[in-house]
Amino acid sequence: MKVVLTGGTGVLGRAAVRSLRAAGHDVAVVAHTSRSKGIAERLGVPAVPGDVLRPGTLAHAFEDADAVVNLASAMPVGLGLHVPGAWRRHDQLRTEGVRNVVEAARAVGCRRVVQESVSFLYADQGDEWITERAPLEITASTEPAAVGESLVQDFTCGSRTGVVLRFGRIVGDDPGTRHQLRAALHGRRIGLGHPSDWSHVVHTDDVGEAVVAALHAPSGVYNVGAEPVQRHDLAQGYADAAGVDTATFRTGPSRWWDGARHEPLTRSLRVCSDHFASQTGWRPLRPKFDVGWFDAVLPRQSLTP
Repeated sequence: MKVVLTGGTGVLGRAAVRSLRAAGHDVAVVAHTSRSKGIAERLGVPAVPGDVLRPGTLAHAFEDADAVVNLASAMPVGLGLHVPGAWRRHDQLRTEGVRNVVEAARAVGCRRVVQESVSFLYADQGDEWITERAPLEITASTEPAAVGESLVQDFTCGSRTGVVLRFGRIVGDDPGTRHQLRAALHGRRIGLGHPSDWSHVVHTDDVGEAVVAALHAPSGVYNVGAEPVQRHDLAQGYADAAGVDTATFRTGPSRWWDGARHEPLTRSLRVCSDHFASQTGWRPLRPKFDVGWFDAVLPRQSLTP
């Protein structure tokens, strides 16, 4: 298939490009900066000019595409979370950006759109398993992702396929993981939510293969991730990788400082990805969280204070 990616030079995009090329697909990446063009060149794929926040630039980029994969996001990390307006671009990409992608795909006759989303749209379910039919809890923080999902669902019809991938928390070779490892090393509180609650996680190694699988998935929303992990085990994994005794959880004042944007990340989400597996045959290469998930990060990341 000819596959065009938006957000193809970010963490998820790079993983997707590598997997798509390995599977034999013809891949191109939409790029609007010289930096993005350079990353595309290093990935060995052509960069086509375009910007998801400038709708008139996308139709040409999507011409003759069999599928468009939208992985464009701009989630801030670390102290950047608290900078005024830090989330503005991220929210625009999940709303205006998705709308522009879907409309351009429709205009050129592209029959398949794959959209990245997040599993923390679900309401806290404690120890209960969460499938795609579980209730959502839409707040100001999660509304942009929900809007993006609805736009893809509106794209879907008898002749067009819309696939939404609700990924778990990304762990592996990415800025968020490196930030958490540094925080653990420096003794900062990194645990979110209650220690016995559940977290839905996915390793960066498994994102690309999920995108490949989505190219032949029926229209719908799919959970994508590894086996859920209890939060005390997740936090301890960061501590073990950083070489410290134990990880602590954020409480009281530190949770207030995190603000409303962190609330969805504290929900207990024991998410099941069996539906995606049954529809596509996808299985995670990293099916269960352990300290080995940090192997790709530690050799390249100095964790010394």
